[in-house]
Amino acid sequence: MAETSKLKKSSSSSKRRWSQRVTKTSNALDLEAGVFTWTNPKRIAASLKRSAEASKRRKGSAFQSAMSMLNFYINRAGGGLPAKQERVLERAKEELRVLFGK
Repeated sequence: MAETSKLKKSSSSSKRRWSQRVTKTSNALDLEAGVFTWTNPKRIAASLKRSAEASKRRKGSAFQSAMSMLNFYINRAGGGLPAKQERVLERAKEELRVLFGK
């Protein structure tokens, strides 16, 4: 039974590392350090927009890439986010729509 608990522990930690790795090393965007920890939604949105527009590796539009990375963080990497930071990131989604005219 000790072996089983080790496997479960290893599996969940590798999932955490996977989402952290995607956030840090996205093939589509080069993100500013700590962008998802900032408390200003406009600043977060502006940074994501700059990163998406500067990227030559993204597959979709700049808006799609920026929104996708933000949603990914909220849904996966940010699963344990404090409610206050989750609200900030949700407002950043609204700001992204404004910045891109959507």
